[in-house]
Amino acid sequence: MQNPAPGYQGHKSYSYLEPHVDYTVFDLAPEIGRVPEHDLGLTDAQRQRVTRLLADHVAISLHEHPVVLPADVTQLRAYNRTARQRTGYEGLARSGLTAVFDNFMAGASCVTSENGWKWNDLIYAVGMRLSDVYQQDYVFLATSVADIHAAKRDGRLALVAGLECSSPIENELDRIDILYGFGVRQLGIAYSQANMLGGGLSERVDGGLTHFGRRAVDRMNKLGIAIDVSHSGDRTSLEVVEASRVPVFITHAGARSVWDTPRMKPDEVIRACAERGGVIGIEAAPHTTLSEAHPHHSIESVMDHFVYCVDLVGIDHVTFGPDTMFGDHVGVHNTYAGNYAHDTGNRPEHPRVPYVSGVENPGEAFGNIVGWLVRHDYSDDEIAKVIGGNTLRVLEQVW
Repeated sequence: MQNPAPGYQGHKSYSYLEPHVDYTVFDLAPEIGRVPEHDLGLTDAQRQRVTRLLADHVAISLHEHPVVLPADVTQLRAYNRTARQRTGYEGLARSGLTAVFDNFMAGASCVTSENGWKWNDLIYAVGMRLSDVYQQDYVFLATSVADIHAAKRDGRLALVAGLECSSPIENELDRIDILYGFGVRQLGIAYSQANMLGGGLSERVDGGLTHFGRRAVDRMNKLGIAIDVSHSGDRTSLEVVEASRVPVFITHAGARSVWDTPRMKPDEVIRACAERGGVIGIEAAPHTTLSEAHPHHSIESVMDHFVYCVDLVGIDHVTFGPDTMFGDHVGVHNTYAGNYAHDTGNRPEHPRVPYVSGVENPGEAFGNIVGWLVRHDYSDDEIAKVIGGNTLRVLEQVW
C-alpha cells in the first residue's frame, strides 16, 4: 500500500453530521491492515520503480466499490438499508490511483426493497454518497477526461460515477439522461439477470439486445456514457459491441478460456470488444478470476487472466477493474447471492478463500498490480498503458 496522498486531510464519511442523531452508527471494517499485506518479493529498487510509475502515470481502476463495510458482515443488510454507505477515503488516499470508477453498490442498496436494483434505491445510493463527497476536497466527482488529468495535476482523486446494471431505468429511456445529469458516466447493460435491455450471464438462454436496449445504447452514445457488458450474456455482449458507435468496456471480467464459468468472457466477446477499440478490465472479486495454475484465488490467479487477454488481443486492450471494497467481500456475496444470481451454471471445483491476497481492497490493489508487472519485467510504456492509458484512450472517444 502506498503512502497517503498529501491532499487527503483525514475526512471520514458523514463526519459533518451528528452520529446516532443524523445517522445510524456501525462498527466499520478497517480500511488499512484488515488482512496481511501480500509479499510480492520485490527488491528495494523494484519497490522504488512501483512508486515512480504510479507517480508519473495516470492510474485508473475501471471498476471498484470503494465503500467501507460493517466489521460484522451480518449487519450488512441493516447497514445498507440506512442508505449511508461510507466511502473509504483513508484507504483510497493510499491507493496510488488517479481515478476510480465507483459503482456504488447499487444492487445491494436495498433501502425500499429486499431485491435491489430499484430506481429509488439507486437514487439513495448515488445521492447520499455524493452528498458526502462534496463535503471534502480530496475526492471529487469527475465527468470528463479533463477532470482526470486535473486530478493527476492537483494530487487529487477523480471519482467516476458508474452503475453496473441498467435495470433501475425500467422502460424509461429518459432516466439515462437523469443519471447523466447526476454525473453518472458509465452504465452496465444487465447484471446477470435479464432486463428490459438484454440478457444477463446467468440466464440459460440469452435473447440478445432488445429493441429497447438498442435505443438505450443509442442514447448512451449520444450523451457520452461509457457502456459496460461485464455481467451481460454472450450474445447480448456481442450485439452491444456491434450496436454502439463508440468502443465498449468490459470493466471487470476475465477469460473463460482460463476459468470456465459464465462470469468469464469467451474469446469471441473479448476479441469483438477489442476489434472495435474497447478494453477489458481484469476482475479480482473473490472466486471469480481463478485459473488451473492458481486455483487458490490470489493476485497470481488474476494475472493469469491478464497475461491470457494480452496474448489474445494485445496490450492496448487490457486494463484492471479489480472490483474490490473495504471489508468482507466474501460476506457480501454470501449475503446477496440470491439477489445477484451468480451461482447459476456449472462451476469447476476450487478452494474457498476468505479474501483474494494481493488485491483485497481498493487501497492495495493497484500498488500490487504494478508490483507484479515490475517483477515480471514489463516496460514502463506497457505498464502505463494497462494501468490507465488504455482506459483514457477509450474515454476520449466515448465522452
